[in-house]
Parts: sequence; C-alpha cells; structure tokens
Amino acid sequence: MKTIHIKQSGIFSFEKNTTNILSILFGSLLVAILAQVSIPIPFSPVPITGQTIGVVLLGGLLGSRKATMAIILYLMEGALGLPVFANMQSGVHILAGPTAGYLWGFIPAAYITGFIAEKGFIKNIYNSYVACFFTTTLILVFGTIYLSVFGMGVEKALNLGFYPFLIGDIVKSGITAGLIMSFRKTP
Repeated sequence: MKTIHIKQSGIFSFEKNTTNILSILFGSLLVAILAQVSIPIPFSPVPITGQTIGVVLLGGLLGSRKATMAIILYLMEGALGLPVFANMQSGVHILAGPTAGYLWGFIPAAYITGFIAEKGFIKNIYNSYVACFFTTTLILVFGTIYLSVFGMGVEKALNLGFYPFLIGDIVKSGITAGLIMSFRKTP
C-alpha cells in the first residue's frame, strides 16, 4: 500500500494567519467595548470597568500569545488616539496616568490566563474561576503598586485602588469563568 503525502499549500497558512489576525483585532475591539462599561467611584481615580472581563476572557479563549497580542494592540490603539480606554479616552498620557498600572497589568494577566488555559487547568467551572480570580487580582496588584509608587503611598493606594475592587473582581471572575466554560465546551 502506498502512502500519499499531500503538501500543504500556502492557502491554508494564509487562512490560518487571517483567522489569527482577525481574532487579535476582534479581541482588542472587545476590550475597547467593555472599557466603555465604566462606573466612576467618587473617592478613587480608578473606575470600575468591564475591561478585566475582556482581558481574562481573551486569555481563556485565544491562548497566551494571541491574547497578549490583542492587549498590546488595544494599548497601542489608545496611545495612538483611538478612544478605546474607559469613558472614550485616549492618548499616551493615559498610559502614564493614575490608571496606567491597571492597563499595563492587562498584558501579564492575558498571558497568564492563556498559559493556564493552554496547560489544561481550565477544565471545570471551579478551576476556571480560580484562574480568573487570580489574574483579575493580578491586575489590581499591578494597578495598586503603580498608584503607591507614583504618589499615593501603599496605604492610600490599597484603600483607593485595591480593596474597593475586590468584590467586583469576585463577581467579574464568576462571569468570566462562566463565559470561558460556555465557549470552550465542545459539541
């Protein structure tokens, strides 16, 4: 019996690359849309937003590389003047302002969530929730460190940029874990 080897033509890699590019573009768009779900907190420079749901969801669905690229693209879009940050804001100054630590924290959070998903840890709702809560809390840690180093001190940064957001992270992690499990189910 002869074995027939079929050489993969360039069209298959073109389709795969196109799919990857589109998933990265749509990922950055998802985070931009969820950024507009924004609730200002009167005593804090940091609003509650839907961005963390998007960041962690991308990691769980796209994997570490594509999710990270989508987040970097999102940050670049905002830096270049597209109104993708919370409250339709944009500009490089946002990436150095009071919320910058949270925004920069999106990159490792997306990567880590994607890595955890790729390693097969997200197999059930409990593990998915633990992964989501870990990475959303990581975003809070990055933001709080930035706030404390750049002007607030540790105690004030914790009171204005960490503690008030923990309950929201618990809720957002549950929503995100449920979404990841819903999308990852195989027919």
